Amino acid sequence: MSVVRIIYKYIKHSLTARNTKGFGVHSPFMFQFIQNVLSERHYFYVFSEIEALRSELKKDKTIISITDFGSGENRESSVSQIANKSLKSAKYGQLLFRIIRYFNAVNVLELGTSIGITTSYLASSSSKIKCTSLEGCPQLVQNAGSNFKKLNLNNIELVVGNIDSTLEDVLNKTDKLDFIFIDANHYSEAVIKYFEMCLSKVHNDSVIILDDIYWSEDMEKAWKIIKDHPRVTSTVDIFQMGIVFFNSHLHKKNYKLHY
Repeated sequence: MSVVRIIYKYIKHSLTARNTKGFGVHSPFMFQFIQNVLSERHYFYVFSEIEALRSELKKDKTIISITDFGSGENRESSVSQIANKSLKSAKYGQLLFRIIRYFNAVNVLELGTSIGITTSYLASSSSKIKCTSLEGCPQLVQNAGSNFKKLNLNNIELVVGNIDSTLEDVLNKTDKLDFIFIDANHYSEAVIKYFEMCLSKVHNDSVIILDDIYWSEDMEKAWKIIKDHPRVTSTVDIFQMGIVFFNSHLHKKNYKLHY
């Protein structure tokens, strides 16, 4: 990831994105989504619990051996380094929470657990949620599992191993998926592969969210291919993430919005 490139892309996005809070958007579905999800800032009590845990993890000097199947490089990192540099911010974790709550998603899949802060947001809006999270690194999974216990989250199933190998088995055991968050391998080939595999479990009201869509030219390529996919009806680009809809009542359109 080039910092200069990201800054350039963010400036370009800011100059071309809309900031109307839904006004001027002709689709009733998209207007409601922008109004009730993207523009909503209601604070839920679980946010404080998750953010208190994040603060605790930022001070944890425990060293973890990272197994990274995406880059093929193994390394060591402290929990505090991961918590300070690699996790989704509260702003985006809370957005994912609101999306799941808004669409009453029950069957939730996450690709890329890390130490589980984002996963906690995915699983927290309802005890009815069945959240399955896939992670390649055993020590990250162990740490995440401990964090879920601290938050009393009992509706998360952790699957450890290379996602290239574990995803197919998870999908074979799943009837349908309401919400999918892809934040694992940041190479277009893998991202597109995961997206297409998940399509077999997607229905009219499903939502797929891709993280870091401007991470690199390669990730932008993946985002463009997914936007153009024949099963995709509309997409929302908020720079940090790309939100994908399959609703048959939507017209093919990409909305570029401030968030």
